Amino acid sequence: MPTIFFYGPELSREKKKELIKSFTQKASELTGIKKSGFVVYLQSSSPENVGVGGELLDDIKKRET
Repeated sequence: MPTIFFYGPELSREKKKELIKSFTQKASELTGIKKSGFVVYLQSSSPENVGVGGELLDDIKKRET
């Protein structure tokens, strides 16, 4: 069973539904596997728990504002 993992910001319920639908639709189109075969996991990650280029994303965002 194909599985898609997405790690990103906290999203509203509606955005989560839209993202799952979009991921599933596109993956099905590209692979030829039925949509019912896909499992999608959404994992929210706050900027204080993500590192980019050796720095906390939270610090990068603060510096850019």
